[in-house]
Amino acid sequence: MTRYLRLVRIFTGATVSAQLEYRANFIGAVLSSLGQVGVALLAIGVLFGQGSDTVGGWSFREALLVTGFFILTEGFIAVFIQPSMSRIAEAIRTGSMDFTLLKPVDAQFSVSTRYLNVLRVPDILIGVGLIVYAASALTITLGGVLIAAVLYLSALTIVYCIWLALSTTAFWFVKTQNVAELFNGVFGAARFPVTAFPVPVRFALTFVVPIALITTVPAQAMTGRLSPALAVASPLVALVLFTVTRWFWLRAVASYTSASS
Repeated sequence: MTRYLRLVRIFTGATVSAQLEYRANFIGAVLSSLGQVGVALLAIGVLFGQGSDTVGGWSFREALLVTGFFILTEGFIAVFIQPSMSRIAEAIRTGSMDFTLLKPVDAQFSVSTRYLNVLRVPDILIGVGLIVYAASALTITLGGVLIAAVLYLSALTIVYCIWLALSTTAFWFVKTQNVAELFNGVFGAARFPVTAFPVPVRFALTFVVPIALITTVPAQAMTGRLSPALAVASPLVALVLFTVTRWFWLRAVASYTSASS
């Protein structure tokens, strides 16, 4: 464990040094983050702009809580997940995956932590700020916050597993950019409470592609409206997905013959 933590520190230090070399890049990233937040807030504003005080049983501040979790998750993806996952296909195509597999560390750990995008950290800060702002006008208990934190860790595990599974298909298909874009398109629905959608869509976003478990469920935990079934379902789905994704990764690595073969 100590060796892996040391590797994370080395990877992070190298990434920070490289990305903060040019200040203009950081300023551009901040402006991009603010633009994305503006789009998300505009969408929630349009949803409540029809004269209704509630949508799908959610007040504006409660729905804003969901949007905060959505922006926070987008920041987590942009900082910790996408930079590394997007390089898996390129490593397989060029043959540099050979060197990753030969290193005396777990290959899945290596490909999952090698790269970061620290320029998108403002997304995470904005997401946290929006959650705090939305919660300030709601009745929130300490127990609800703790449950929401646990369920959000499950949500981040689900997001990681989905991205890793999609990226792992590159061992067979090489180009997986379109698959990742498909997930981004579906994930956009997570900026709204799942109950705002029709029942068939709600079912799909909960049990087919578990988008609701990522943003709506933690928000429900904070507001005290979470059902026991969903409270159990979220960590259970995360555990199952992690196990299946780990098996899928090992199977993909076993089938890998390198670019030079």
